[in-house]
Amino acid sequence: MAHLSDVHFGKISHPGVVDALVEEVNAEPFDLVVVSGDLTQRATRQQFTDARAMLDRFTAPVLVVPGNHDVRAWWHDPFDRVFRSAKRFKKYITEDVTPQFTTGGLAVFGLNSAHGLTIKGGKIRPHHLEEMAAFFARQAAGDFRVLVLHHHLLRLNELGDHDIARGARNAIAVAEASGVDLVLCGHLHRSHVAHVELAPDLVGTPGHRLVIASAGTATSSRGRGDDRQTNVYNWIDVSPEGFTVQERKYDVQTGGFEEAEVTRFDRT
Repeated sequence: MAHLSDVHFGKISHPGVVDALVEEVNAEPFDLVVVSGDLTQRATRQQFTDARAMLDRFTAPVLVVPGNHDVRAWWHDPFDRVFRSAKRFKKYITEDVTPQFTTGGLAVFGLNSAHGLTIKGGKIRPHHLEEMAAFFARQAAGDFRVLVLHHHLLRLNELGDHDIARGARNAIAVAEASGVDLVLCGHLHRSHVAHVELAPDLVGTPGHRLVIASAGTATSSRGRGDDRQTNVYNWIDVSPEGFTVQERKYDVQTGGFEEAEVTRFDRT
């Protein structure tokens, strides 16, 4: 899988970064391109049109969930923000805000966390968690299970003080009970990959490992912290024995992405 996030059309960092990203992804035999939200900066029609054009260029299937920048802002239309927040996302990107993907041993579920009475943070709705549980219950034992959403479900100390989605605890409980192996998210514009320790009351299967890969901004000028002024996205390779997450950063001088760090995990 190729995992990109926080593309932010309207705040693209370099003239060639989108082309470099698409060309590199298309040069690899990916089974899926995952986009964990914030395709746009202000959810304008032009920004969504540009995002749609980028998505259409990928040769692999694409799974996309909305981010908080992909929904109508409060100051533009409060009614739309609360009741029709994903109207433009659905028009230009996809009607399905909880997308699903399966192929030979891989099962991926997209969870919508960008809607409703929130401004920057996210919110998880119970009926979406029911969809998630039902989806993973249909998958074969031993399948590699991936959850995709924009916001974070746990506070990661390495990323400093940051928000998590409302309803995050319930989402983690369902993910753990469903045997999710990897959570792909974004939102913070900082790249970070880590195995997380869950509270004892949230642990489902003893020995089960949950890994979170938070992608930085793939193409925008809005990087933060250690990734300030940096564009980065992830390659995920899965085998029966384990999986790796490779963080790839954009080099302005060469005009391409290069390997920055690889993190390996066992599946035993």
